[in-house]
Amino acid sequence: MRDVPLNAKVRCTDGFAGRSSYVIIEPTTDQVTHLMVRRNGLRHCEHLVPIGLVEETTPDTIRLRCTKNELATMKPFIQRRFIRHERPRFDQGTYLPHPQIIPKEMIMVEVEFARIPKGELAVHRGADVYATDGRVGRVDEFLVDPSDNHVAHLVLREGHLWNQRDVTIPVSAIARVEKETVYLKLDKHAIEALPATSFHPSAD
Repeated sequence: MRDVPLNAKVRCTDGFAGRSSYVIIEPTTDQVTHLMVRRNGLRHCEHLVPIGLVEETTPDTIRLRCTKNELATMKPFIQRRFIRHERPRFDQGTYLPHPQIIPKEMIMVEVEFARIPKGELAVHRGADVYATDGRVGRVDEFLVDPSDNHVAHLVLREGHLWNQRDVTIPVSAIARVEKETVYLKLDKHAIEALPATSFHPSAD
């Protein structure tokens, strides 16, 4: 079983490259298809990395089979576009009194879109996890079968700051993932009964 840590260091064949932030999952097959890697020291430089380029993982590091230059050429996770936007025109610093006769002007506005493959979902570390009877914790990492890249387990960080524990949730217990929230088929009592692993703070 392969650990896929989130907010982990990412190393290319020629050195440290950045950090992992999201995993991209194909929900009908529970297969991880990509990682999102934020390049070191650069704002707005997140790239979609095919999961097949992951050579090795540890609890706090992901090693890729590519160079830093190759990583820089991969598809950006965030796409930016300029779109035309209509807004009311000001008259001496105030809007005119009758909305139906307010003149309009066209401006160009920059907007951002997450480039997620069609039909797939992006899940990040810290995403909320809900049992059938309420919130139980947040996503810490995923356990993936390296033979086919299918998600086998979700690692749930449960509890409060000084009483945290990691709970391994089988993928069969995941009901659905919507936006940035994971919903389980289990209630809180069933989750409490699952075996816990030791809490080890992730590397910053």
